[in-house]
Amino acid sequence: MTEKNWNDGKSEKKLISLLVPCYNEEAGLREFYRQTSQVIDQITDYDFQFLFVNDGSRDHTLAIMRELREKDSRVSYVNLSRNFGKEIAMIAGMDYLTGDAAIIMDADLQDPPELIPEMISWWEKGYQDVSAKRRSRAGETFFKKWSSHAFYTILQKMSEVPMQRDVGDFRLLDRQCLNALRMLRECQRYTKGLFSWIGFEKKEILFDRQPRAAGKTKWNYWKLMNLAIEGITSFTIAPLRAASFVGCILSFSALAYMLYIVIRTLLHGGDVPGYPSLITFILFIGGVQLLFLGIIGEYLGRVFNESKFRPLYLVQDVNGKLCRPWGSVTKLCVSLILSCF
Repeated sequence: MTEKNWNDGKSEKKLISLLVPCYNEEAGLREFYRQTSQVIDQITDYDFQFLFVNDGSRDHTLAIMRELREKDSRVSYVNLSRNFGKEIAMIAGMDYLTGDAAIIMDADLQDPPELIPEMISWWEKGYQDVSAKRRSRAGETFFKKWSSHAFYTILQKMSEVPMQRDVGDFRLLDRQCLNALRMLRECQRYTKGLFSWIGFEKKEILFDRQPRAAGKTKWNYWKLMNLAIEGITSFTIAPLRAASFVGCILSFSALAYMLYIVIRTLLHGGDVPGYPSLITFILFIGGVQLLFLGIIGEYLGRVFNESKFRPLYLVQDVNGKLCRPWGSVTKLCVSLILSCF
């Protein structure tokens, strides 16, 4: 089958890229492609491109991508050298897609393809970031829903940037938004926050999130907690200010208590204090100090990781062709510079 060059400028239709990061999605990838194809085949005013990003899958996900590419020229894939995580897989896809706009979707069909026409409609009305907001979240535990609500509440109060609530990665981004995100090359990424940070005209549409069509979720509570810490440390220094505030309170309290002990001893004479209360107070202060050292360590760790200036990811091949890392970096730098003019 002859492959169409989506970047040749010959098509008068706008090109919309479907960006799909994948990690061990062999159980549902074919069904995702089938259902999504049924939707986009009904939209004749636009050209579409599937861009799958294989994030170091250990099953047959890559083989399925190759199979889909053989039968459909709209399918492309980027094969990363190892598992870098979904946040990095998304920016890798943004670096390689060529569309006028992109729709980020999960391959588990929790992001319904049926919303694609509505997203495009709002995009054509002038909105640059059309996101899908979860009205309900079927298949999730009460604790996960509660913890998610609590996290976004805390993040909104701490961050100076207004954060979207109950909105994930499922969204349409126009080329200006994509170029802005590609310029943000921080290695510890919280992409949901970056969507809010870049600004631009935003629109939210409601949908009911369904359970996974196949396979198992890759997000356990440990990974979600780490992602929450990434979100907080990426967009606010409130924990550091809180540590300073609590430290000041404890210092003044200790000073006041010391003056009280000195004055009481001078006026009434001293008695032998009880050691249990003293040890308890020391352990409390030690615990607070270790907590604040951990907070400081999180921010210092981010500085350390960013100071290495390592590439965000490495690509093994693109559509079966081996990738030259330095060539990709040069191409990216040139494209980012040109996008500013």
